[in-house]
Amino acid sequence: MQGIILIDKPTGWTSFDVVNYVRKMVAQAEGKKPKNCKVGHTGTLDPLATGLLVILVGRDYTRRAAELSKHDKTYEVSIKLGEVSTTGDNEGEKTSVNSRVPSEKEVAEALRKFTGQIMQTPPAYSAIKINGQKSYDLARKGKVVKLEPRPVTIYAIRNIEYAYPHVSFTCDVSSGTYIRSLAEDVGAQLTTGAYMSSLRRTRVGQYDLAQAVTVTTENLVAQLFEI
Repeated sequence: MQGIILIDKPTGWTSFDVVNYVRKMVAQAEGKKPKNCKVGHTGTLDPLATGLLVILVGRDYTRRAAELSKHDKTYEVSIKLGEVSTTGDNEGEKTSVNSRVPSEKEVAEALRKFTGQIMQTPPAYSAIKINGQKSYDLARKGKVVKLEPRPVTIYAIRNIEYAYPHVSFTCDVSSGTYIRSLAEDVGAQLTTGAYMSSLRRTRVGQYDLAQAVTVTTENLVAQLFEI
C-alpha cells in the first residue's frame, strides 16, 4: 500500500499518535506487523493544534518526507494579548505583562510589520536539534536554549478579528515558520505580550483540509486512494 492520506488531526493527539494509528490500520489491512509498515508525515502539528496532517504510506513516499515537508502552509490562528507563556502557547505557564488595550489600528499595523520575508527566532519548545538533542527536550530539563534567527516568509495575514484580549487571523506562510514565535513577536511589538491560544492548519502545499478525513472515519485506510 503506497500513497498519501490526509488527516484532520484532533486536539490532544501528537503527530506521532496519528502516524501510529494509521500504521496499525495499514498493518491490519495488509496482514503485517505494524513495525513492518512504513508510515510517516510531512510536518508536525503540536498536540494542542488541530487540522491538516499529511500522512505518507509506503517506502516510496516516506523516503520523500524531507522533500514533501517544504510546502507553504496556511493556518487559522488565535492569540491572546496581555500575557506570555513559557511555551509560547496555551500549554505553558502564563505570566501577566500588562493590561494595556491596543487599538484595532495598532493591532493591524503590528501584524502588517510581520508580513513579507522576516528573520524569526524559533521557540525553545521546538523539535529543532541542538548537538543531536531536540530543543524542547533541553528546555523541559530547564536548560538554556539559544536558537539563531532564520529567514521565513509570511505571505499574507488576513481575516483579522480583534476583541481584546483575543486576536484571530488567517496566515499564509513558508515552510519553517513558527506561529508561536509570530504570536510572541506581535505581543512584543504591541508591548502587551502575547501567546498563541489556538492553531488550525488548513493547507499544506496543494493539499487542503477540506480533503481530509478524521481519525474516527470508518475504514480510514480505504480512503487512501480516494483523496
